[in-house]
Amino acid sequence: MTLMAGKLIGAPGQRRRRALIGGVAVIALTLPFIASSYVLSVVTLALYLAYVGQAWNVMMGFAGQLSLGHSLYVGLGAYASAGLFFHYGIGPWAGVWLAVVLCAGAGAFIGFLAFRMRVSGVQLSLLTVAFAELARIGFDHIERLGGPGGLFLRVADRSRIDLLGFRGPPAMYYYAILALVAGALGLCSFLLHRRAGYYWRAIREDEVAAASLGIDVFRWKMRAVVLSSAMTAVAGVFFAFYYNSLFPEQIFSFGRSIEIVLGPVIGGVGTLVGPIVGAGAVVLLGDGTTEILNRLGFDVPGAKQVVHGLLLLLVTIYMPNGLWPPLARALGFGPRKV
Repeated sequence: MTLMAGKLIGAPGQRRRRALIGGVAVIALTLPFIASSYVLSVVTLALYLAYVGQAWNVMMGFAGQLSLGHSLYVGLGAYASAGLFFHYGIGPWAGVWLAVVLCAGAGAFIGFLAFRMRVSGVQLSLLTVAFAELARIGFDHIERLGGPGGLFLRVADRSRIDLLGFRGPPAMYYYAILALVAGALGLCSFLLHRRAGYYWRAIREDEVAAASLGIDVFRWKMRAVVLSSAMTAVAGVFFAFYYNSLFPEQIFSFGRSIEIVLGPVIGGVGTLVGPIVGAGAVVLLGDGTTEILNRLGFDVPGAKQVVHGLLLLLVTIYMPNGLWPPLARALGFGPRKV
């Protein structure tokens, strides 16, 4: 009797959730047909931040390993694929594999160095920042990749779609990053409900307790770092071919790493949907404020950063678990642990 009552009570909630997911999917798929080019570019940026936020969330949100130098993997992935295309005409579908291998190797090296020496917490975050800064200085002196003057990719006719060369109109890039976000969400959801997810969360909560239960803490932390860095490499490839210009000062900067972190922190670290919600809030409020000020005739340098700081401050004080958990309850999704 109780079980049947629970099913009857849960049925409307299930229908509401399915309707909401279906509505979001319809809007996402039809957006290029109804939105202006400016709106499409803003949403594309939000989806990009949602994807890299999800990649960072694997390392920090799931396994509890703080990285503040994820711009390293964006930059390495971008330069690897862009360099192949610029010098040898090799498209991004081949370059992405080099980017993934290179970034996975870099992540494995940093992880091995840190975890074997028992570096964690703030020290680990500083180590990741140091490697990103080292890469910035190094790429500044690689003249073959443009050095400080930047590397610029040839831009072909944007009116037609060239999938092989990943060239086309803004709608093509929008659908590409939308597919990446959906894929990352599906992958993370799959992993969290398998052994990897349970082990990572155990390590996140208490490494000593996890080790006492027989979990190979070193191996599973390494897997989280490698997966996170490999996923971020794909974002770097997208960045290179979407913006068509790369500067070491820009792509390896500490500000780029903070930009990656903001979405998950504001949306909800360790949750599945939090990085997407957080990225949307960051871009909507930041770019929206800049656009409103420009329309009013005000040029306020750093307005976007001020908005991001205020948003982070308010979320930290009033919603320490992020925007998504209370929003999920309000929408009838119920309490979420991840």
